[in-house]
Amino acid sequence: MKIIHSILVTLIGTLLLISCKTSNDTEFGTLRVLLTDAPGNYEAVYVDIREVRIHKSSNADGGDSGWITINTQPMIVDLLELTNGKYEILGEVDLEPGRYTQLRLILGDQNDIVINGTAHKLTTPSAQESGLKLNLNVDIEGGEMYTLLLDFDASRSIVKAGQSGKYLLKPVINTAWLELSGAIAGTVTQSDALPWVYAIAGADTVRGTRAAENGDFLLIGLISGNYQVAFQPSAGNYSGKTLHDVEVNAPETTNVGSVNLED
Repeated sequence: MKIIHSILVTLIGTLLLISCKTSNDTEFGTLRVLLTDAPGNYEAVYVDIREVRIHKSSNADGGDSGWITINTQPMIVDLLELTNGKYEILGEVDLEPGRYTQLRLILGDQNDIVINGTAHKLTTPSAQESGLKLNLNVDIEGGEMYTLLLDFDASRSIVKAGQSGKYLLKPVINTAWLELSGAIAGTVTQSDALPWVYAIAGADTVRGTRAAENGDFLLIGLISGNYQVAFQPSAGNYSGKTLHDVEVNAPETTNVGSVNLED
């Protein structure tokens, strides 16, 4: 009996050791979530972000792994400060390998838009109640770094509610994986034109920004392909301009050089 007892103790100890080693040796992948903006013609757009979560898909046995919190530190972000390649880090988390299907942003009620020096409340009923869900369907592998860019399109996300004077926030957000993305950069010679700059693929405006005061612009989060780059001046008596067949090879940045709106 002593021999059997000794064998059982040894076996149990070995199994526990293997179990602990397997758990401790699991290599996680790292996800970082960034927020940038395709700007709108406003003075400021403040968005109240309370929480960021990601959803892990079902296990092999069909069980649902559920939601994982990335960040619970509330922040109020002015979207119009996040242009020309600037971004806000919303959170970073280590994740077990597997398929992740959705990202969820929980918004608070401190959302405002500033027009002609006056702040107006933005209502976001659906995003406040259950969170704004974005489809991902990405496979996370251990030991890898993943950077998810959320491009919050301010111009498309704000809707004026009839003649009531109220404004609604209906978020339009595009996503891109930075490791798989390239960029387009350049400088508008007539910097006083303060042009809007758009990357267009086919009939779809993929990314947008506004050139800086010195004329520099940077469009990030672009997959490989050919784009039209359109310039729409917001000041001065300048005409718009479009560059055709601008090729992006991710993860490189394509520099189109100086762009003269008067040519």
